[in-house]
Amino acid sequence: MENGMETNLLGTAPIGKLMMKYAVPSVISLLVNALYNIVDQIFIGQGVGYLGNAATNVIFPLTVIVLAFSLLVGDGAAAYLSLKLGEGRRDEAQRGVGNAVVLLVFFGILFLVLGLLFLKPLADLFGATENSLPYALDYGGIIVLGFPFVVIGTGLNSCIRAEGSPKVAMLSMIAGAAVNTVLDPVFIFVCGWGVEGAALATILGQILTFFVSTLYLRRPKLLRISRRDLKLSARTARTVMGYGVSSFITQLAITISVLASNNMIVQYGTASVYGPDIPLAAFGIVMKVSQILLSFMIGFGIGAQPIVGYNYGARNFLRVKKAYLLAAGCATIVAAVGFVLFQFFPQSIIDLFGSEDALYNEFAQKSFRIFLLLCILTGFQTVTGIFFQSIGKPVKAAVVTLSRQILVLVPATLLLPLALGLDGVLWAGPVADGVSFLIALFLALFEMRRLTRRYAGEQEAALCTEQG
Repeated sequence: MENGMETNLLGTAPIGKLMMKYAVPSVISLLVNALYNIVDQIFIGQGVGYLGNAATNVIFPLTVIVLAFSLLVGDGAAAYLSLKLGEGRRDEAQRGVGNAVVLLVFFGILFLVLGLLFLKPLADLFGATENSLPYALDYGGIIVLGFPFVVIGTGLNSCIRAEGSPKVAMLSMIAGAAVNTVLDPVFIFVCGWGVEGAALATILGQILTFFVSTLYLRRPKLLRISRRDLKLSARTARTVMGYGVSSFITQLAITISVLASNNMIVQYGTASVYGPDIPLAAFGIVMKVSQILLSFMIGFGIGAQPIVGYNYGARNFLRVKKAYLLAAGCATIVAAVGFVLFQFFPQSIIDLFGSEDALYNEFAQKSFRIFLLLCILTGFQTVTGIFFQSIGKPVKAAVVTLSRQILVLVPATLLLPLALGLDGVLWAGPVADGVSFLIALFLALFEMRRLTRRYAGEQEAALCTEQG
C-alpha cells in the first residue's frame, strides 16, 4: 500500500511540493559532491600553493571520466525506474536497478586497474607541466584507489533518489563530504601530508557514501531486488545506459573540454606574461567553482526527473510540462545569481583558495568574468538535456548536451586562441553558452508544442469515451 501511495503522489501531488521533495535533496547531494574538489582546492591552496591546485586541475578530468560512467548507469537506471513505475511495470523497474548494480561494480573495478596502470601518461595528456607533474602523481595515485567506491556510491545515489528516498541519497553524500572537510585540514596541516593528505581525505569520504548507499539497497522503499534481477541482460543494460547517455555525455564532454583547455592554456600561457602554471591553476579554480553552479542546475533537472518520467509514462502530459518549466525557471534564477557573483565579486572567490601575487589574481579575475559571461543561459540548457533524458529521448538529450561541450566549446577553444592568444581560451566559454542555449530553446519549444497536442488529444479521447 505504501509503495502504491508513493508512486501515486508523483501523478497527483502539487508539482511545486514534489519539486521541493526531490530537487532540494538532489541539489544538496550534487553540491556536496562538487564540494569534494572545492574543499581540496581550498586547503591545498592554503597549505601547498598554486602548484598543488594546478595538480588537482590535471587530475580533475580523470575523476570526471569515472563519474561519467557512474552516471551513465546510475542516472540511466533512475530514468528507467521512473518510466517503468509510471507504466506500472515494477518487475522491469527492479530488473533495471539490478542490472545497474552489476554494471557499476564492473566499471568501478575497471577504472581502478586503468588508473593504476596509466596515471602518468594520463597526467601528461591532461596538461601537467614539469612543475605540477610530481604533485599530480602524488594526488592522483591515491585518488584512483577510491574509484570503485565513487562509481558504485554515486550510481546507487541516483537510483535511491528515483526510488523515492531523496533524503537518504542526500544524507549519504553529506556524510562523505563532512568526513572529507574535517580530515582535509588535519591531514594537510597537522600531519603535513600535502596533496596526498587531501586525496586520502577525499577517498575516505567516498567510502562512507558507498557504505550508506549499499546498506540502503538491502531494504529499499519501493523495490525488492532479487538475485534474478542481478543477472545481466544485454537488452536491459543497453536501455538503462541509453537513458543515461545525456548525463554521460555531459561529464565526458567536460573532460574533453578541460583536456583541450588545459593544453591550450599551457601552450599559450608559456608565451604570455603569466607563464603556464598560473593560468593552469587559475582556470582550474574557475572550472571547479562553475561546477558548484552546475550542481544546482543539474539538481533541479534531476529533481524533476522522477516527476517528469512517471507522468510521461502515465500520459499526464500537462504535469510533464509544468515540472519541466518549473525546473528550468529555478535553474535560471540560480544561474543569474552566479552571473552577478562572477562578474562583480570574483576576487572574493579567488581569495578562498589562498593568497597569490598580482599576476595570478589578474588572470583569475579575467577568467571568471570572460569564461562565465553567459552562464545565465546554462540553467535552461542543462535542465532541457535532462528533461529529454527523463522522457526516454536520449538522442535529443545528447544533442542538447553535446552542443555546448563538444560541438562548440572544443572547436572554439582550439580556434579562438589563434586570433586572441591566451584570452581566446576564455572567450570560448560564452560562445559555447550562447549557441547551445539557442539549440536547446529550439528543441524545447518543439517538444512543448508536441506535448500540448498530445494533451489535447488525450482530453478529446476521454470526452468521446464519456459521451459514447
